[in-house]
Amino acid sequence: MPGSDPDRLIDRRRLKRRLAAWRVVAVLALLAAGLLAVDPEGGFLGRPHVARLWVTGFISDDSDRDKAIRKLAEDDDVAAVVVRIDSPGGAVGGGEGLYRALRSLAEKKPTVAVIDSLGTSAAYMAALGTERIFVRDTSVTGSIGVLMQSADVTALLERLGIKPETIKSAPLKGTPNPLEPLTPAAREAAETVVRDLYDQFVDMVAERRRIERPRVVELADGRVFTGRQAKALGLVDESGGEASARAWLERSKSVARKLRSVDIRPGESGSWVDAAVATFGKVLFSERLKVDAPVSVWHPGQYGND
Repeated sequence: MPGSDPDRLIDRRRLKRRLAAWRVVAVLALLAAGLLAVDPEGGFLGRPHVARLWVTGFISDDSDRDKAIRKLAEDDDVAAVVVRIDSPGGAVGGGEGLYRALRSLAEKKPTVAVIDSLGTSAAYMAALGTERIFVRDTSVTGSIGVLMQSADVTALLERLGIKPETIKSAPLKGTPNPLEPLTPAAREAAETVVRDLYDQFVDMVAERRRIERPRVVELADGRVFTGRQAKALGLVDESGGEASARAWLERSKSVARKLRSVDIRPGESGSWVDAAVATFGKVLFSERLKVDAPVSVWHPGQYGND
């Protein structure tokens, strides 16, 4: 019978194997095409979308974050950027760096900030870099100010029989220093730095929020505000979350709400553990000695003591 021809059976089996191989090749080609179309940051190349940039945790200088923001500014597929903030603040330099990066971004893309549960100190400073700030009524924001912290552990060391020795080129080098008492001159020098950083923060608020500087000074005593209070004071623009921000973008910038959102998480922010180790680790280990950087951060445990 024809169907029992051995040569024909062998040919049919070869044909089936070839078809199966081509199916595998086709599937792999489709997968490869899909991978090539996917942006490493989570988007899809060639498809307009709204970038959702997350700012969480302790804010510090972050080259990965700055690079991601520059990339958003240059990406033609990014129709707008929503900056989602949930942070108590961080280093003053980190806050300023993020503020300036967002200002540059806002010159090229519609950029808005949404403060979730917390957006205080350097995090509020960063939000000022966007075009419009949205908060929930129950958000906590504000805490406009700067602090520099140290500790005098000389009495403790004396009780332990430890006498630290410091050799430096000038009396104010390396102050404040937990291994030596804070002199009046050192205190005055530190206060001068903090006052100047504070003035810069106040100027940012006055310029970006269009509030008279004396009024900003009244508000900038370190206190925090609820989102509803901040809106009434003019520190933010609107109540609402990301949905409200997207509605504003559609209404004011013609960015359709139907556009998909793509999450951008440029690395994890530094943890409070890292910040604590950086601040106090030098008390125990000489190789960790360094000058404490000023921070703009809200300490919940100190709320109500301003």
